Formats: sequence, structure tokens, C-alpha cells
Amino acid sequence: MIKIGNLSKAFGTHEVLKNISLTFEKGNVYGIVGENGSGKTTLFRCIAGLEKHSGTIQCEHDKLKNHLGFLQTDPYFFPKITGREYLQLFCNARKIDENNFDGKNIFDLPLNQYAVTYSTGMKKKLALTAILLQNNEVFILDEPFNGVDIQSNIIITEIIHRFKAMGKTVIISSHIFSTLNDTCDEIHLLKDGVFVKRVFKNEFGLLEQEMKEITIGNKIERLGLK
Repeated sequence: MIKIGNLSKAFGTHEVLKNISLTFEKGNVYGIVGENGSGKTTLFRCIAGLEKHSGTIQCEHDKLKNHLGFLQTDPYFFPKITGREYLQLFCNARKIDENNFDGKNIFDLPLNQYAVTYSTGMKKKLALTAILLQNNEVFILDEPFNGVDIQSNIIITEIIHRFKAMGKTVIISSHIFSTLNDTCDEIHLLKDGVFVKRVFKNEFGLLEQEMKEITIGNKIERLGLK
């Protein structure tokens, strides 16, 4: 379980997150949605210990970061590191003795090639594979389906289902609402740094329709398409 209490984060005078309080239970999958700039990635970085913040983040582990797999939207790779070396680095970080990288290369990545030469989707799949090999208890997946082929999306969806069955905690952001509908137990809507709505499975369709109406409004009509 992760319990967030009165978490706030500001960059200079700009307050990105405003007194957020939320609990993530084990064995549940949570979707975080909101417009660009609403604070989703900043929240994830705070939970992962990559950003200083006010407020508290509590969990049953001594240090959450030692049990957390964080898939960033744009993973970083050192210039001269191969896919294989990247996976080894992540395993070494958790003192995991793993050398069967070819057998666990479920996305068929060119592991002997420099990771920086990978496509956007390949980079994301490599970064995901790395945190999967760490046997984490908590996963934060920031746009895991973005830029990834449909076959890999199917695999990622099934992995999330397996995590739920294993009692792990999964937090996801996605602009593809159907993927959230397929994986999440509840969805939280973040707007201007504040959670304004919590929706359970039976109400996902209503939330999607509401977000469409808010986002589209009369914008299409204004184009005067012919």
C-alpha cells in the first residue's frame, strides 16, 4: 500500500500539485488521467523519489524506491550501452543474479545493439523489460502504450493483469482510454494539480464521454470541415 498525504510540489512560483491525498492498495490497478500539464508525471516522479516535495508518501517497505519499477514516458539511455547491458545494469541495481536475457526478451529486441539507436517503441519496451526483471512490488507506468505496436500492447495489458493477480500495486497514465478500461480498477482525474474525480469500473464509460465532451466541445465545428 502507498499512502500519500497532503503532497504539494511547486517549480518556482508555479504550483503543479496541490495538497494531494490518495491511497493505492495492493492488488489494484489505478489509472491517472488528465490533460497535458495537469501534473501526472510530476506526481509519478514524486512517488519515485525523483522530485522533492512537501507532504508525505508512506508505504509498508523501508524504502519505496527499492521496490518500485518506474517506466518513464521517455526513458533515458547512456550513449554507449547495449540493450543487454541496460538489462544487466537494472538487475545489478537490485542484486539480482540474472543472465538469461535472451530467454526473457519477450519483445524480441536487438539486445546487442546500442539502446540509443532503438526506435521510440523499442526503447519503451527495453525499459519495461528492465523493471520487470527486478521483481518489483509497485509499478508506475507513465504512458506505457504510447508509441508501442499493437502486439506489444496486448502483451503489456496481460502483464498488468498478471500483476493484479499477484497482488502488486500498479499505477498507469494513458491517453488511450480503452487501455485503461481494459486494465484499471479505478481511474482518478487530475486537473490543475488536484484530483477532481474518482471513478470505478462501472462508470468508466461515463467518464470517457464526459472527457470527450469537455475536450472536443465545438472545436470540430469551428474547422468547417467539407
